[in-house]
Amino acid sequence: MSDELYSVLGLERTASDEEIRKAYRKRVRELHPDLNPGDPGAEEKFKKVSAAFDILGDAEKRARYDRGEIDAQGEERAQQSYYRQHAGTERGARYHSTAGFEDFGDTSDLFGQFFGGRGRAVHMRGQDRRYHLDVDFRDAVQGATRRLTMPDGGTLDVTIPAGIRSGATLRLKGKGGPGMGEGPPGDALVEVEVRPHPVFTREGDDILLDLPITIDEAVLGGKVEVPTLSGRVAMTVPAGSSGGDVLRLRKKGVAPKGRAPGDQRVTLQIVLPEEIDPDLARCIETWRETHGYDPRTHLRRF
Repeated sequence: MSDELYSVLGLERTASDEEIRKAYRKRVRELHPDLNPGDPGAEEKFKKVSAAFDILGDAEKRARYDRGEIDAQGEERAQQSYYRQHAGTERGARYHSTAGFEDFGDTSDLFGQFFGGRGRAVHMRGQDRRYHLDVDFRDAVQGATRRLTMPDGGTLDVTIPAGIRSGATLRLKGKGGPGMGEGPPGDALVEVEVRPHPVFTREGDDILLDLPITIDEAVLGGKVEVPTLSGRVAMTVPAGSSGGDVLRLRKKGVAPKGRAPGDQRVTLQIVLPEEIDPDLARCIETWRETHGYDPRTHLRRF
């Protein structure tokens, strides 16, 4: 049995579903036409990788490909299909040629299998096609519309719903392969992967941010500016704050449709100057002599 599609993704036939997905994501990032403008070789490889994943990324299609029921283009292997359906019958037992249909005797029987009888039109739904789309963290949280370039050079405008997560699949009705006869087209299945953000992370519907503050802001408190995904806001740091304290900015998190928005959780991190100047050192020395304390008392029993 041909391993053609597995070779396109650089895999063995024994590859797991997760290994197939990872290999596909890696290859499309390397070969995407937007990243290789004017490189017909990369574009051709991109098309082959997408076509391979269209079959190997679908459990049912992969199983049929492995059994030899469909070829690398996803087309039925007509002669093999006919032979399986008639194995053990007189006509099936006599089949031994790959030259044509002569060995099948009355070909009306054969065409009846595929076309529903002599002169009857065939109506079949088109195949679903699978795609991969990387989206920015902000777009995944707030929602957006992004354009997807398909292997044939066409494009699809994909609506990213607010709050989508990595691994989610968007179904675009009727944007897949064309149907046969009056059959409807298949769907486009777009798997989304959210790129990490340099400073924000997500937990449920909350957005998390580590915020550096100065030692005087921690001791004396004050107003500080905090970045959020919808712009910068002012936040009050209470006097006497400690590193690790968590403050909340209400409704500044993810707001998926149909759910209340989450919050932005801000974790304070006290950051000292890169160089401790003499004034600060003397101040702390004097304070320690008269007000020293041990914040680790609770750990002594362990």
